[in-house]
Amino acid sequence: MSPRYWLQAAGELAACDPVMAALIAGAPAARLRRRSDPFCALARSIVGQQISVEAAAGVWQRLCDALGDVTPQRVASLSEEHLRGLGLSRQKAAYLGDLARRFQDGRLTPERWPRLDDEAVIAELTQIKGVGRWTAEMFLIFYLLRPDVLPLGDLGLQRAVSLHYNRGRALTERRLLRIARPWTPWRSVATWYLWRSLDPIPVEY
Repeated sequence: MSPRYWLQAAGELAACDPVMAALIAGAPAARLRRRSDPFCALARSIVGQQISVEAAAGVWQRLCDALGDVTPQRVASLSEEHLRGLGLSRQKAAYLGDLARRFQDGRLTPERWPRLDDEAVIAELTQIKGVGRWTAEMFLIFYLLRPDVLPLGDLGLQRAVSLHYNRGRALTERRLLRIARPWTPWRSVATWYLWRSLDPIPVEY
């Protein structure tokens, strides 16, 4: 997101929610930036499923070291055994290979995705093996830079909202949605600041 757009979002969030205002003040340099192409964004989200930010970063770095540029062609050239040797589970190695082949043979048309609404993008992406709603939501946030995505299934978001809004107690989905209601239309930005409140390392996919 552009600095001006981000400042607008942060300002409106801070004005409507004092807890969010404190989180924003604690991370003044934070801003969501697009850092990759659509293949890398999806591949990195698959790598990051159900493991810590640090572990995912380590596996991704080994993949980058092995391939140089992480492209569909280069990933498809590796066997599942090679991918597993870089730290991927058997399932994730299979998912990554399938994703690479779909990009190679034209079954995926990422140039269409910016024109689709959020739910249409999610519906299309979740047809890919290994891409569930969480992975599609990470793609919306980190690649398409959609401003109002609330990834309810994300453990980091759940943990941060519990800590800052519910005295550390577990939250129901309904309660989380109610807490997040004032953040619309900037729920992606609010989620980013909540992630940063738990981990100073910027989250990237």
